[in-house]
Amino acid sequence: MSNDRDSRRFESVYSKRVRAGKRRTYFFDVRRTKGEDFYLTLTESTRRFNGDGYERHKIFLYKEDFNRFLENLEEAINFVKTELMPNYDYDEFARRQEEYEARMAEEGGDDDNNDSPKEKHDEEDISW
Repeated sequence: MSNDRDSRRFESVYSKRVRAGKRRTYFFDVRRTKGEDFYLTLTESTRRFNGDGYERHKIFLYKEDFNRFLENLEEAINFVKTELMPNYDYDEFARRQEEYEARMAEEGGDDDNNDSPKEKHDEEDISW
């Protein structure tokens, strides 16, 4: 029974993957606590230059911090977009990603190969 409880503790009840180029992927996972509460993990997974696995960085975000975190994240992003780099094309990378995905589909290639971080971002397999 405790094994079921432990596995449920790390269970993602919602997961979203955001690819950011060829080497970096972000994961947004909603997880359940032992006390039936929920928290968010933000994971950045970056392919190592030598091709030997991935580096992962994680932030745990709890419900009492959601509003302040989101408000300050939006403020920081908007500051960069409006004050520091107002002329930058922030949609450039989204277009490049769409082109990359279309090219992969056209070539019949699947960029979700065996060493993809898609299923390898849980707390259990992080090697620091």
